[in-house]
Amino acid sequence: MAQVYDRVALIGLGLIASSMCHAMRRAGLVGEIVGYARSSETREIAREIGLCDHVFDSAAEAVKDADLVVLCVPVGAMEAVAREIAPALKHGATVSDVGSVKRTVIDAVGPYIPDGVHFIPAHPLAGTEHSGPRSGFAELFDNRYCILVPAQNADRSAVDRLSQLWVGMGSKTDEMDAEHHDLVLAVTSHTPHLIAYTMVGVADDLGRVTDSEVIKYSAAGFRDFTRIAASDPVMWRDVFLNNKEATLEVLGRFTEELFALQRAIRQGDGDHLHDYFTRTRAIRRGIIEAGQDTDAPNFGRSNPRKD
Repeated sequence: MAQVYDRVALIGLGLIASSMCHAMRRAGLVGEIVGYARSSETREIAREIGLCDHVFDSAAEAVKDADLVVLCVPVGAMEAVAREIAPALKHGATVSDVGSVKRTVIDAVGPYIPDGVHFIPAHPLAGTEHSGPRSGFAELFDNRYCILVPAQNADRSAVDRLSQLWVGMGSKTDEMDAEHHDLVLAVTSHTPHLIAYTMVGVADDLGRVTDSEVIKYSAAGFRDFTRIAASDPVMWRDVFLNNKEATLEVLGRFTEELFALQRAIRQGDGDHLHDYFTRTRAIRRGIIEAGQDTDAPNFGRSNPRKD
């Protein structure tokens, strides 16, 4: 594929940023990749493994002369980073992000974007429970969706250029408005993570009573819960604090469904349980048919690092 940007700056060098580095290099999409991380330890690791062409000691230095700046930091850190880099942004550059919540990111970052700089929020729907600059791999985005959330008056050529980059990294792209994105992700990602954290927490309490039998005898379903619950706690804390309304709405609906299932079990209503499980099974078939997973054993995870 042809080069899309001359210089890309990644602010934050965790799983998503490091995977972007590998994916951009794999396809020859960028002339130069530079980066910055708040932690000096992370910067040193990134230098040691040659993750970027250059790792800077400040975010403002990193974004200078960059055609694309991608904020790969937790949602709660976006505003401070935007404030710091704003004076150093190049006229005509694009600023994007990879945050799991979009409305609060737009509200936090948008006011600091100078005139003549394009702001196009984005969210790659890909990840693993691993973090840090060593955790990335080029295939992370293959056949996954990246949602772009441009403003109504966004420059179309800038949006198309960013979309071209994500497609070049292996993704499919789609566009949504911020509120719809946050509701969809509350259903598909945020609330399931909260449920996984809760179930693992319950099992931890039970495990103390049963001498760790919960750990020794874990079946596949619980193992998947623990994989999800091992995700970056800072990132997920910020997600829930910044997507309150949609998450609480979906969590309320989940609670209602759970009460209905409790009642069916208590009353021995096998027909209700069978009908419910038949309907939910169809969702799994739809995900497989959409190419977002396989029906292979162990959920198709031959590479344990892939989501």
